[in-house]
Amino acid sequence: MRNYPETLLDPESCAVLIIDHEPQMYFGVESHTRTSIENNAAALAKAAQLFGVPCILTTVEAKTFSGFLYSKIQQVYPKAVPIDRTSINSWEDANLKKAVTATNRKKIVIAGLWTEACVTFPALCMKKDGYDVYVASDACGGASKETHDMAMQRMIQAGVKPMTWMQVMLEWQRDWNNKDTYNGVMTIVKDHGGAYGLGVEYVETMLTK
Repeated sequence: MRNYPETLLDPESCAVLIIDHEPQMYFGVESHTRTSIENNAAALAKAAQLFGVPCILTTVEAKTFSGFLYSKIQQVYPKAVPIDRTSINSWEDANLKKAVTATNRKKIVIAGLWTEACVTFPALCMKKDGYDVYVASDACGGASKETHDMAMQRMIQAGVKPMTWMQVMLEWQRDWNNKDTYNGVMTIVKDHGGAYGLGVEYVETMLTK
């Protein structure tokens, strides 16, 4: 069972919005290591797919400036065509807004580059428009640690809720007795969960011996 759907994230009430994980945007990131953001964003995308949570992909000026969506995210959704925009604030793009509205979900988990602009702007606007907005902070990055931190503080003050990708996935799982997603969760943990994932793999290896 997944109790407390109003208090904790529930797969049936969420949608994920992944914004501008493109090469040119990564080049300017200094708040985190780029590889950690790549890892965490791909993990969030895989978790959304596993739990059947709608995942909307968007890029900005992909063909003329920023490049195409990070391949490890696109590989999770090989048939999805990211919504390309010119607006810094993705919530001001009619196609993006239409896609989010079509999910009929009111809890939106955002991950994107950069935190101070392409994450903050839509997060604040969506919050104003009545959405319950969450930001997977470790799947975002800014031009400096200060810009990322100040953006997170601004969003938190406006009522946006900070998360990490692992926290999102575990709230969706809620109970290890949810066997339909258990194996998938453990695969994502092993592939993206750092030291803990290595520990899981070690235990599995030892048990098989």
